[in-house]
Amino acid sequence: MVGRINEEDIALVRERARIDEVVGGHVQLRNAGGGSLKGLCPFHDEKTPSFQVTPARGFYYCFGCGEGGDVITFVQKIDNLTFAEAVQMLADKVGVQLRFSDDGRPALQPGLRQRILAANQAAAEFYQRQIDSPEAIVFRRFVDGRGFDRAAAEHFGMGYAPRDGRALHNHLRRVGFNDDELVRAGLIRDSGWDYFQGRVLWPIRDSAQSVLGFGARRVFDDDRMPAKYINTPETPVYKKSHVLYGLDLARQPIGRKAQAVVVEGYTDVMACHLSGIDTAVASCGTAFGPDHARTLQRLMGNNDAFNGEVVFTFDGDAAGQAAALKVFNLDQSFVAQTYVAVEPNGLDPCDLRLQAGEPAVRELVGRRIPLYRFVMRNVVGQYDLDRVDGRLQAVRAAAPLLSSVRDASLVRGYLHDLSQLVGMDIEDVRQVVAQQTRRPMPPARDEPAPRRPAVAANADPTLDGLALPWPDPDDRNTAVERGTLKLMLQHPTLFDTEWNGVCPDDFTHPAYRATFEAIQATPFQPERWTEVLYSNAEDEMLRQLQVSLLVEPILRAPDEAYATAYTARLQLLSTVRKLAELKSRLQRINPVEQASAHKQAFSELIAFEARRRNLEAASRGAD
Repeated sequence: MVGRINEEDIALVRERARIDEVVGGHVQLRNAGGGSLKGLCPFHDEKTPSFQVTPARGFYYCFGCGEGGDVITFVQKIDNLTFAEAVQMLADKVGVQLRFSDDGRPALQPGLRQRILAANQAAAEFYQRQIDSPEAIVFRRFVDGRGFDRAAAEHFGMGYAPRDGRALHNHLRRVGFNDDELVRAGLIRDSGWDYFQGRVLWPIRDSAQSVLGFGARRVFDDDRMPAKYINTPETPVYKKSHVLYGLDLARQPIGRKAQAVVVEGYTDVMACHLSGIDTAVASCGTAFGPDHARTLQRLMGNNDAFNGEVVFTFDGDAAGQAAALKVFNLDQSFVAQTYVAVEPNGLDPCDLRLQAGEPAVRELVGRRIPLYRFVMRNVVGQYDLDRVDGRLQAVRAAAPLLSSVRDASLVRGYLHDLSQLVGMDIEDVRQVVAQQTRRPMPPARDEPAPRRPAVAANADPTLDGLALPWPDPDDRNTAVERGTLKLMLQHPTLFDTEWNGVCPDDFTHPAYRATFEAIQATPFQPERWTEVLYSNAEDEMLRQLQVSLLVEPILRAPDEAYATAYTARLQLLSTVRKLAELKSRLQRINPVEQASAHKQAFSELIAFEARRRNLEAASRGAD
């Protein structure tokens, strides 16, 4: 079992991997002044650049969708990697050999990951060249039989693995790959035979267009592998619980449209894209899971629970219903709303396009219904609704579904749906659900329901909300708090060791207060101080806030006098609030009956007034 990566090695990777060069490989960056670079965000669709990189500090932040972090975070998100995988990938590029806590030896040979990706790319090109061979007539028949032409096959990079069990192996050896690399890539077996033989293939790419592995379909009756579909085995770059077929083509449309359509197979993805549903993806050789959900949610960008949608296509049979129930259990992984698109005749998107044309595929997605409603119908359908006790049992069984709906404004409509499905009065249904879940249900009468506040894309989409709310950068009431933190993070040497006397109570917004407490608790050091702050933050929202404050520009070139004046202004606002509270307390104290308390409060008032005057004078340089 591989241990933790040595912290010194991680720091060295961050130091050597220049964020402007890494990001510049994906984004065209332009000088934005003040040592910053700007470009179009790669994580959501935009026309005006809001994505900013500060090479001197090693951070990026998008003011449009809220994505931010350091060079490792960028590689994680752009290539859909774990932290360790991203560190390994960057280490390979910059020549750092990583040490691990278990035995001090690297888990992967340096550069192996890049060699595996290069071998996969070479294999994809080899498979694609085979489609014109005489043997590949089975490939051409398969493609034609699914309603696709050659242009479609080439667009999706389809290929053919020859039945000669060593054709790929021999080719890749000739172009410079060794057997160990090819076995680790899942392209050949330990015995030297090609992993895929006599099969139609689809390359599975990540959002950065790198080939991670392949999906393969049987086309010969005498195929020795019994499974109709097989996939690349788990490798250092291919993990089936993380990858989605079609992500390379769907990434930008998903971000632009805030929609993802999840289908079941490779040809279904092709049929959807060719029909105009360019947000379609499919899981590869495994059920759709939480890692897939997190990937799609990230790609959809800054959308709250009332925008954005994930549409699943299921068959209407028992297997489709079971799949819907599994996905419903993942619903809390999404901030966007979840839907189901079911074709009444049980056709998948590929067969539907073949039989009824591309408009029918678009109509299938257009007829989507909420995932909750689909699941509720299946739950209710398990009971005998002709009996009173059956109807009551059905409502009780459906009650947990209602309690899990994030959008409170939808609950009333779902109560109405449930009452119609079971044939009970809506008020009776409401009462049964409330008793079953111990959660108040909205009244049946037509009153506006309270809306849950929108949740930021970089926040934790839990039912109970956020531990810390995301601060509005344009809120004038907290502008001085935000400006003070920007100065502290970007120019810490302008402050004394006590941060000019600032304390947590000077901050009214809980996120700003938590950020300052983190600054206060992290001893300043000339090198990598902001990296330590970022790494130590346990809350993802606080990490994102730190990055935004580090990247956000300061309107003027600051010096020590400016920092002193700015913190004086922050303390002045805090003092004014305390003065108001003290005056209110004085009004409530009876000077005759509570003489001692009145004298104490009055003395405090005089002291605070003196402090206010001093701070007013000191803060004038902050203008």
